[in-house]
Amino acid sequence: MNQIQKDWWRTATIYQIYPKSFCDSADKGIGDIKGIISKLDYLKTLGIDAIWLTPIYQSPMIDNGYDISDYYTINPDFGCMADFDLLLEIAHQKGMRIILDIVVNHTSTAHQWFKSALGNKDSEYRDYYIWKDPINAQAPTNWQSKFGGNAWALDEKTNQYYLHLFAKEQADLNWENPKVRDEVKDIISFWAEKGVDGFRLDVINLISKQQDYQNDYQGDGRRFYTDGPRVHEYLQEISDAVFNQYGSVTVGEMSSTSLEECQQYSSLDGKELSMVFNFHHLKIDYQNGEKWTETPFDFLQLKSIFNHWQQGMSGKGWSALFWCNHDQPRIVTRLGNDQEYRVESAKMLATSLHMMQGTPYVYQGEEIGMTNPGYTSIEQYRDLESINMYDIMRHQQGKSEQDVLAILAQKSRDNSRTPIQWNSEKHAGFTNGTPWLQVAENYPDVNVEQALKDENSVFYYYQRLIALRKEVAVITTGDYTDLAPEHAQLFCYRRRSDQQTLICINNYYAESVEYALPAELAVAKGKYILGNYPGLLTDDVACLVKLRPYECRVLLFEHQ
Repeated sequence: MNQIQKDWWRTATIYQIYPKSFCDSADKGIGDIKGIISKLDYLKTLGIDAIWLTPIYQSPMIDNGYDISDYYTINPDFGCMADFDLLLEIAHQKGMRIILDIVVNHTSTAHQWFKSALGNKDSEYRDYYIWKDPINAQAPTNWQSKFGGNAWALDEKTNQYYLHLFAKEQADLNWENPKVRDEVKDIISFWAEKGVDGFRLDVINLISKQQDYQNDYQGDGRRFYTDGPRVHEYLQEISDAVFNQYGSVTVGEMSSTSLEECQQYSSLDGKELSMVFNFHHLKIDYQNGEKWTETPFDFLQLKSIFNHWQQGMSGKGWSALFWCNHDQPRIVTRLGNDQEYRVESAKMLATSLHMMQGTPYVYQGEEIGMTNPGYTSIEQYRDLESINMYDIMRHQQGKSEQDVLAILAQKSRDNSRTPIQWNSEKHAGFTNGTPWLQVAENYPDVNVEQALKDENSVFYYYQRLIALRKEVAVITTGDYTDLAPEHAQLFCYRRRSDQQTLICINNYYAESVEYALPAELAVAKGKYILGNYPGLLTDDVACLVKLRPYECRVLLFEHQ
């Protein structure tokens, strides 16, 4: 395998599919693998290079598949192994790779390992999990679950607690046990042998816990298990044994991590992971770090975070670029204007992300500018985290129903999990049954069928962005400079290499604004290569750029 083939992901764009909400082929209200197969030509038209599937394994679906009960079996809700093999075969025929989501920080409590360990200290699988004795008849530490409440659950038969950093049905694995690490290698090897091209590793930086298990009197416990003492050792072990053997591309989801850690996780020497997801740029509408608040986003902070990571990772590591995923609200609602300027702001937000260094990820529906659904009742939600937080905010914090629903409408994970809007038929063409989650009401106007008919749609704009990454080398190789870090309205940055300079100008607001190009470019010969308003793709580059609401422009200068 030559270097270009090995590092195909550097100029690639990856499309994330949340199978449950993508396309239902069997009228049961839940998306499935055959539904994905039916839409592969659509994805090929978009131009994506690989498909990342969120978990499709056997699972009780307490946390939408991130609670795996059998790593070697397809969840029958989604189909069977023959369906998956066919998906893999057809996707490869069409030139698209498949990346599977793998969850190895924890398993479902319905997994056979845990079922054997529960209530039985003599089980060979007891040490696959993390067990501690109570302290003063209480949980061993005060660590908090990411989903609310204490992170320990009692096994009454043995009077010991097991650790669950997420739901109580998601028991954390004990990576200190070499047998656990061997099981993980076997699982990943099984799928790699099938021809799976890569793996997205869920909350992978939490696998190593500090072994003294202290109470946290400063926070919720995360400082004792985030980027833990042996995490790099473990990742290098798995990478050497499996990922490097199969040429797998790997992307690690990094919870509450740092730039320095991510430089090592995704180091260009390839010892650990190909690239990393970090979430700091998506906490800019958290009030004092608290997610469950209704808060406007901090624009200057957003630019500062991008600058920190773009400059810090350049030449040292590799980032996954993303706005949306199954855990994040729709970006056009979150940072754009989904009412008056939905199309313009969707295109602008895409541009401001895709012109950076890294590998862009497009989350299903993002390419047509799908919005948050604007649910108005708790009965419309299905997400465990959202329902738990509704109870906490209403009954423990005393917030009003109106306030809590407003917060959920902004922050719930279900905002991005509504079914894909394929057409204007009932349930947006997602299913002929009853969808597991209610479709957003704007589906008659916002759908794939409409987007494909409109040459100025968000879809075709994403198609162009994906193509540009392969055509313009500086997008992959250039350095990064924020040209207006203190500007209250414009996000404007420069990418530069020895051969090219690219300027990406983005107006994040509904008011018009002017921007003067840097003086050294005023006399250079440049051209517009992208813009979200018609009539801009000319070689006539003025020194003073006038931007309309949510307008963006990309200029390219070839060096002599």
